[in-house]
Amino acid sequence: MKKYFLTGLVILLPVALTIAIVSFLINFFTGPFVEMVTESLQKMHVAEHGFLFLSPEKAIEYLSKLLILICLFFVIVVLGMLTRWYLVRALLKVWDFVLQKIPVVSTVYKTTKEIIKTVFTSNTSAFKQVVMVPFPRKDIYALGLISGDSPTLCSSSLGSSLVSVLIPTTPNPTSGFLLMYKKEDLIYLDMKPDEAIKYIVSCGVLTPREKRLR
Repeated sequence: MKKYFLTGLVILLPVALTIAIVSFLINFFTGPFVEMVTESLQKMHVAEHGFLFLSPEKAIEYLSKLLILICLFFVIVVLGMLTRWYLVRALLKVWDFVLQKIPVVSTVYKTTKEIIKTVFTSNTSAFKQVVMVPFPRKDIYALGLISGDSPTLCSSSLGSSLVSVLIPTTPNPTSGFLLMYKKEDLIYLDMKPDEAIKYIVSCGVLTPREKRLR
């Protein structure tokens, strides 16, 4: 019985987590618009008899979210196309300038913009190299992802070149420790970042395939 229970748990948990994460993202993107779209669909008497096992209210809610996601997709594509036009680029620059001058908002906006630009549009090698580093003390090691070179001020203060390494926590890799190491303290691994994340999330249960050290 225990064996069957664990087997079923292994099958069910990834599905449950995937559904939970996808649901969170859908609610996050559709939340600001869903009430307005829902009211419009109700006035149009769409799905007033429900759909399959869904009540009319739930059917309209899910349909609203689907329509919002489709619209957001096309808006993003069109916005990307419009940025090729000189006038639109000029307006975006003005909008960018205004946001960067508003107290508090400017800090959040600039930080978010830099992170998104680095992750999605830059050719940087950030978080693409897996290393093994001494943590939390010497002779004990943890997996980490190189995020880039440390600030020049930090390296010059120590008189040695430093590298910034993100050490994700187990089993939640969205939090972790940002530490700075000397290059000679890093052990470079021929391991993909997603393999390292799987190992961390699974608390060491899912081990990467054997590969050679660099």
